[in-house]
Amino acid sequence: MGRGRARSAGRRRQARALALAGALAPAALLAAGCGAESHPNDPRPAVSARISVTIGPKAITVQPRSVGEGPVKTQQIPQNQNHPQPSTGVRGPLNVTFVTANQTGTDSALELRGPTPATSGPIYARSPGSLQADLEPGVYTITAKGVPTARPGKLVVGNYRASSENDVLLP
Repeated sequence: MGRGRARSAGRRRQARALALAGALAPAALLAAGCGAESHPNDPRPAVSARISVTIGPKAITVQPRSVGEGPVKTQQIPQNQNHPQPSTGVRGPLNVTFVTANQTGTDSALELRGPTPATSGPIYARSPGSLQADLEPGVYTITAKGVPTARPGKLVVGNYRASSENDVLLP
């Protein structure tokens, strides 16, 4: 008879331990799900602004003509579409990528004149090209080397820097 009571007491202890573990498991999961309140990437840096430039025989077309002048209406995912675009709060240069189409029969290069001058590599006749530069706020004149008949384009860079925290699939 002594053995039966010992087994019964052992089972009760085991049942109590399992019940205690079952009660503590949700609390442990809840605590593990809580994240830190501060994040090292908050605010995230601005995404490179993309500018389209067309080099034609008579003019250089720049689209859009200004960047960094306030929140931009962009295609946002549905959960963010009614929320304002956050600012980084940072002042300084804006990373700009110029995507260029040379529609002339002459090899050329894109030249930026303004607070931060920059020049692209060769953009061959009837071919695409690109230029990436960190531009300080100000007014820029965009010309095409080798196409003197093309009227220069103009770009205005403002102080606003949008955070990329609402943009999906960015590092």
